[in-house]
Amino acid sequence: MCGFRSSRTIKRYKQKLNAPSNKVFPLLCPTMEYKWIQPWKCEMLFSQTGYAEDNCVFRTNFPSDLEPETWIVSQYEKDKTIQFIRFNNSIVIRYNIYLINNEDFTTDAIFEQIITGLNEKGNDYVEAYSDELYVEEISTLGKLLNYYLEKGEMLNII
Repeated sequence: MCGFRSSRTIKRYKQKLNAPSNKVFPLLCPTMEYKWIQPWKCEMLFSQTGYAEDNCVFRTNFPSDLEPETWIVSQYEKDKTIQFIRFNNSIVIRYNIYLINNEDFTTDAIFEQIITGLNEKGNDYVEAYSDELYVEEISTLGKLLNYYLEKGEMLNII
């Protein structure tokens, strides 16, 4: 038997977005995120359209990340849900975003990440990644997205 045992954490956050899901969903794309996330940078590795689609693959390398990450769109249901599998040498993350339309033309977005350590370095990351840090990250994304949905331009946060 292997002596290593993975650590896992599950994080969820619900965010109200000020537009219907058909306006929100296209922005949950590595190409479109250049319009509303500062700073955003990715390398598109495979996409037939140049945008998010089922089995699209791209890479990110942010200073706050443990290591550079490869992302695969593993579920794509237009205007309803998108799922990314994010991974590097130390962690794997299943990242789900569910969109639920409200009668007032807003959308409830449920952000869920299941993060699993693949080695001791990954386990250290999992164990240090607090609920408070997750809420701060996702609520900031929601703020950026809502600003773009309302103003049609990027919120300058740097």
